[in-house]
Amino acid sequence: MKSNKLKFIDLFAGIGGMRLAFEKAGGKCVFSSEWDKYAQKTYLNNFGELPEGDITNIDEKSVPDHDILVAGFPCQPFSIAGVSKKNSLGRDHGFLDKTQGTLFFDVARIIKEKRPRAFLLENVKNLKSHDKGRTFKVICETLEKLGYSLHVKVLDGKHFVPQHRERIFIIGFDTNVYGGWERFDFPELEKPLKRMNDVLDDRVDDKYTLSNKLWNYLQEYAAKHKAKGNGFGFGLADPEGICRTLSARYYKDGSEILISQGDDKNPRRLTPRECARLQGYPESFKIVVSDTQAYKQFGNSVVVPLIEAIAKQMVQAMNIHQHEKSYEKEPVVI
Repeated sequence: MKSNKLKFIDLFAGIGGMRLAFEKAGGKCVFSSEWDKYAQKTYLNNFGELPEGDITNIDEKSVPDHDILVAGFPCQPFSIAGVSKKNSLGRDHGFLDKTQGTLFFDVARIIKEKRPRAFLLENVKNLKSHDKGRTFKVICETLEKLGYSLHVKVLDGKHFVPQHRERIFIIGFDTNVYGGWERFDFPELEKPLKRMNDVLDDRVDDKYTLSNKLWNYLQEYAAKHKAKGNGFGFGLADPEGICRTLSARYYKDGSEILISQGDDKNPRRLTPRECARLQGYPESFKIVVSDTQAYKQFGNSVVVPLIEAIAKQMVQAMNIHQHEKSYEKEPVVI
């Protein structure tokens, strides 16, 4: 029996946060790509599939047909490739020349070859201002010239989890299919309700407590920068509020999100499981790597329920169009 589920591919998959979200929205993953071996291990243990490796080595023609392309691609500087470089690659992509040598180029060549009906690209908020806005301009021009109408917005994960996490989302719909008239709106974000206490464990191993040496260093570092009028320093999370953005560098000292343990004990880091909750991962999600790798993985990941809300809006827009298209084909009875 043929499945009616929308098929999607998961590029720069990390540990599968985007996949979880699109599966919850009713999608079926048919391909994934992730080069980091530790992220691959986590992905395999949670989805039973080992992602393909380095995307730069993947032939776009070998990628399965799909309805939606999903990618949280890294941000890199763009430079116009030379003629010799283009010839050596054996590719003649015209306006795509501007993105060669960047990982966005690999997303663009797959979109060009496979023509998904829609895509979702996620990146850091600063993508818009990166390289004086040139990077973002090239990305948007490239996608529009490929024949996609764009919807772009910066959204904050704090509406779903107790974490201030702003990311830019670029949604595209194939103009050959939708004609630029797709009925897509970004999700309405309700007032944040989650608090740090909602993700914290009552009892935590003492290994997560900061040593006296590290705690003293962080306090001295913060005091030094405060005296200079800078805002650098550690962040003690308000248990009744939200925390700073969890980053991939959290494994180093945990300074951006520390949890108070009272006056008689040094603050502590979050545990990997608490980091998972902070990104909206379910309790059933398996953490199968070291704490250091887990911190990197969750710091690089996405707020799963936010992506799910966006995915549902995308799927709804695609289903509405399909329904209207079917309705147009119905014979008129007089």
